[in-house]
Parts: sequence; C-alpha cells; structure tokens
Amino acid sequence: MDYQTFSPHPELSSIVNCYWTLKIPKVGSHQRQRIIPDGCMEMAFILGDEIKRYTTGNDYILQPRACVIGQITEPFYIEPTGSVDTFAVRFYPYGFVNFLTIPIDSLANKETPLSTLFERDVALDLEENIIQAKNTEMRIKVIENFLLKMLEERTTIDRIVKTTIYILMETRGKVSIAKILNNDKTKRKQLERQFLKQVGMTPKKLGKIIRMQAALKMVLHQDSKNLTQIAYESEYFDQSHFIKDFIEFTGSSPKHFFNDDSLLLSSLFYKKS
Repeated sequence: MDYQTFSPHPELSSIVNCYWTLKIPKVGSHQRQRIIPDGCMEMAFILGDEIKRYTTGNDYILQPRACVIGQITEPFYIEPTGSVDTFAVRFYPYGFVNFLTIPIDSLANKETPLSTLFERDVALDLEENIIQAKNTEMRIKVIENFLLKMLEERTTIDRIVKTTIYILMETRGKVSIAKILNNDKTKRKQLERQFLKQVGMTPKKLGKIIRMQAALKMVLHQDSKNLTQIAYESEYFDQSHFIKDFIEFTGSSPKHFFNDDSLLLSSLFYKKS
C-alpha cells in the first residue's frame, strides 16, 4: 500500500486537514477492510477500479467515483474490485459545512455524489479535471481552485462550535462538554443544535471519537505497555469502559485488533494521521 498525505494551502488550512492518496496494485482478490470513525468528512475521487461498500451482510453498493463521505458514526466495510488509486480531501469536523446548502447530518454514514451537492456541470467539470490531471500536485491545484472559489460565499462557522472542537482536539477528547461550557446547561442544547447543523453529530459523540482516536494511536504505536495504562492515560473510567468504546468504534477488541486483517487500511490511516 502506498499512502501519502499533503498539506493544504494556508488559506484552506483552517478547514482542510490534508489531502491524501492511496495506491494499491491489483491482486488476485482483496480482503474486506473495516473503516472506523475519525470525526472528519472527506471528498473522494476514485481513479482506479471500483470499490464496493457493504451495507448489510453481503449486500453492497459501488461507491460513486466522485463523492463526499459524511460523518461516520459506526464502522463499515469496503472492498476494492481491482487496483486502488484514490485522491481525497480530509476536512476538519466543521470544514465541509462551508460548501453545503443542505443539512450536513443528511450526509452521515453514506457517500453522496458531488453532482447531488453542487450544480451538475460544476461537479462534472471538477471530476473530469481531477481525472485528467497528470499528477497529485496538479490535482491539489484543481481542488484548491474549486474550494477557494466556493468559499467566496462561505458560511460563517459558529464561534462556540469551533472553540469546542479546538478544545476537544487539543485535549484529545479528554475534557467533558459540561466542563467546556462551565456546567452552563442553558448552552448545552444550543451547542448540540449547532453541532448537528455544522458538524453532523453531537459534541459528545465527536469527543468520544477523538478520544478513541488518541487511544488507538497509542495502541498502534505501542506507546504504553498495557491496556489499563492506555485507558487511564485517555481518561476512561476503567479498562472495561475503554474496551467497550473500542469495540463500538472499531468493531474489534484491542486484544484482537492486531490480528484483524480487515483493519490493515484503517491502521495505516491512523498511524499517519
């Protein structure tokens, strides 16, 4: 697997986390890969062979070649049908709302074609220009020209939403929403409404995903010697609480994580994120 990430233009760095590419040569058969939540939304362009996304059991859909993947709240499986060649934009949790005219929570847990989100001609031109670009550098120029142009009529991100996400990311999800709001219950409902509108999930859910991200990185990099230590360093109540959340977000226990071949791709993403 060849996975690479690239930094965005300074004018986009507050909403775009990175651009990434993934290339995997064609093999006899690919194993299903489990994709786990990371709190971010992505705009993806499939340049290689088609990719299956399993819905239930053995039922699947083919992912659109140019689409936006909304907030993921539960793991799902994908499976390449041949060679993989993908170019994508990873937005911060509040980043993609700048480009939307529909409720952001309507995009959750699914892929939405770009032609559904933007004017059809605009979406087709973007997809064609990405496909025809000679290399990643040219693709980044194409997508950045598109995003900067769209931002001319951008939505203003609510200050309290941005501040809350900043605190959650800086503390790796260890601080509670109540503490961020200084236990002011009157602000809680307002914050939850703004989060659903601008991020697509509640602040509590995003905090849980960010905390699990940090814990998962420790597991992957083996920064701590045992699960109990990771649980306490991540501010979980105890090891059982940590394992319960781990299974909820990854579909696998920490004990079986390294032997689960369906998580090779997610492990690669998390190690470099």
